Amino acid sequence: MDRHRLEAFSDGVIAIIITIMVLELKVPHGSELADLRPLIPVFLSYVLSFIYIGIYWNNHHHLLHTTTHVTGGLLWANLHLLFWLSLIPFATGWMGENHFSSVPLALYGFVLLMCAFAWWVLQTLMVVTHGRKSPLALAVGRDLKGKISPILYLVGIISAFLNGYVSEAIYVLAALMWLVPDRRFERATHEG
Repeated sequence: MDRHRLEAFSDGVIAIIITIMVLELKVPHGSELADLRPLIPVFLSYVLSFIYIGIYWNNHHHLLHTTTHVTGGLLWANLHLLFWLSLIPFATGWMGENHFSSVPLALYGFVLLMCAFAWWVLQTLMVVTHGRKSPLALAVGRDLKGKISPILYLVGIISAFLNGYVSEAIYVLAALMWLVPDRRFERATHEG
């Protein structure tokens, strides 16, 4: 299969995920600024999740541009990633509607953790498929951010039951860490 078909399918799924998330933003019944106050937690959770989806979309784009061919295993690994990404709207809505309470906050972290795991599976399988000396493998390198993120998510999950503010800060910190696109893949496509 051509990587462009995989990229187009993934882009479509990610666009639907963002659409589902924005549909969770309900219009208030009043016309005063104060009527927006109850929506603040829902809006903040939406913004954070939109950033996470954007990070995955951006890095997915760069990752796929380092590939030369797609196997059946890569298709399934990509679907695995899209499955976990598709749960972000649910976790986002639950977390926002319940004002960042412990269990929804922990579930949000669990979904982020599973997205990170699915990303690792996809990236690892791509390296195996393309070889240890491929531009992709060289771009992946040590993948420090990829190793730090799951640890942050685990700490965020645990801290959701101890101090929700710490958990929220950890999720924001992890997003900020990834906000700048991963240039390793971009360089690999220009060099390879």
